[in-house]
Amino acid sequence: MLNRRTLLTTAALATVPLALPQAALAQGRKDSMVLGMGLEPPGLDPTAGAASAIGEVVLYNVLETLTKINSDGNVTPLLAESWEISPDLRTYTFKLKRGVKFQNGEPFNAQTVKFSFDRAGSEKSTNKDKRTFANISTQVVDEHTVVLINKEIDPDLPFVLGQATAVIVEPKSADANATKPVGTGPYKLDGWNKGSSLVLGKWDGFRSPGATKLNKVTFRFISDPAAQAASLLAGDVDAFPRIATRVVPQFKSNPQFQVILSGSRAKTILSINNKRKPLDDVRVRRAISMAIDRKAVIEGAVDGFGVPIGSHYVPGAAGYIDTTAVNPFNVEKAKQLLAEAGVKTPIELTMTLPPPPYARQGGEVIAAQLAKIGINVKIQNVEWAQWLSGTYGNKDYDLSIVSHVEPFDLGNYAKSDYYWGYQSKDFNTVFDKIKNTGNVAERNKLLGEAQRLLANDAVNAFLFQPQWPTVAKKSVKGLWKDMPIFVNDLSALSWS
Repeated sequence: MLNRRTLLTTAALATVPLALPQAALAQGRKDSMVLGMGLEPPGLDPTAGAASAIGEVVLYNVLETLTKINSDGNVTPLLAESWEISPDLRTYTFKLKRGVKFQNGEPFNAQTVKFSFDRAGSEKSTNKDKRTFANISTQVVDEHTVVLINKEIDPDLPFVLGQATAVIVEPKSADANATKPVGTGPYKLDGWNKGSSLVLGKWDGFRSPGATKLNKVTFRFISDPAAQAASLLAGDVDAFPRIATRVVPQFKSNPQFQVILSGSRAKTILSINNKRKPLDDVRVRRAISMAIDRKAVIEGAVDGFGVPIGSHYVPGAAGYIDTTAVNPFNVEKAKQLLAEAGVKTPIELTMTLPPPPYARQGGEVIAAQLAKIGINVKIQNVEWAQWLSGTYGNKDYDLSIVSHVEPFDLGNYAKSDYYWGYQSKDFNTVFDKIKNTGNVAERNKLLGEAQRLLANDAVNAFLFQPQWPTVAKKSVKGLWKDMPIFVNDLSALSWS
């Protein structure tokens, strides 16, 4: 989910003459860094929007959570000092760090945790994980102790509480976080030049003064792959996490750069609107799935940086089973299924595509494949804000391509109002069991059942698990090797 500008981007910052040699530029900014991002966030409040780009800017940097998810997927304390889990796995007692303040001077304490979680689960909440927080009762024991009582058993709760939707917000400033985020993190918003760049500056009031090595980090928003590569080669950008895959080969043999290939928990799918005819017929959805050659899509969409998947789940995740054989690539079988469904070809469908290269490039490949079974696809390219409001929000689409990056998001299929419009009593029953089963072996078995149900119902055409490449200057240190969540952990970054 993925522009171009020079090192220093706002009028408030000194400009550097472009004639300076690269060595001088590098020496002059050992306390600053420029990161590239493919997509600009629509706002800066991760509790109010679903775009992963929001968390890429603010999570752990400006806004913090009780727990922190690390590159290896392990969860460690952040605003929490420690926590204990009851034997029935429903009650979590968190001891909170003392002496922590928000950037407006207000104290962080148990009351702010309760405010944040109650707000996230309230009726008016627009939090993407509203259902999770609605199931949690938050009780204040004292200033530095808070108890969370979950209606369901969720062994993944410490992980969930480290995601962007679980940030702790300050009550007086919470409603303005989309444009003026106030958190407890080591960085604060210094400036946002919409459409170009955003600057975070070191916050001098942070509880651990030596925690960050960079005083200033600039995010440059560059969606075009060629411009992404050019920004690195020109020295305008120092590191580009999740860069467009097609530009990676030119950097692999360049000694000035490092290339990091990260595993992910993301699922790239062809979203199908289950509410629209003829897509409400499982035979039509299965036909669409069988018309798609996943390997060709992986080559065309992400230059081979992906692993085929058959359900909304990825290799490496607990309970994963291989479901790629449920709807295998079979053009003749796909045609047969359309005939059985009474569909007279050719039919016309629209595919709405957001900006990332994997979507635009993958869309061209899939449209060509679907044409072979009599489905003529009209491609409609939209900007990210349009996709979020029209496709995701208003469900105004037939087909779309998007990467769902949240690690634990099977629960979206239990939401009858989610944008693909899937409703299944069988899936809801299995998912309820998953949420209320503490035994690991039994839970993994149920996760396998859920994956099979989604594959058999062909809710969406499940394409691939992406691998995310990062290209950075050789001297940039602290970049995450793997990406269990989308985050740019600025406190880890430095120059060698």
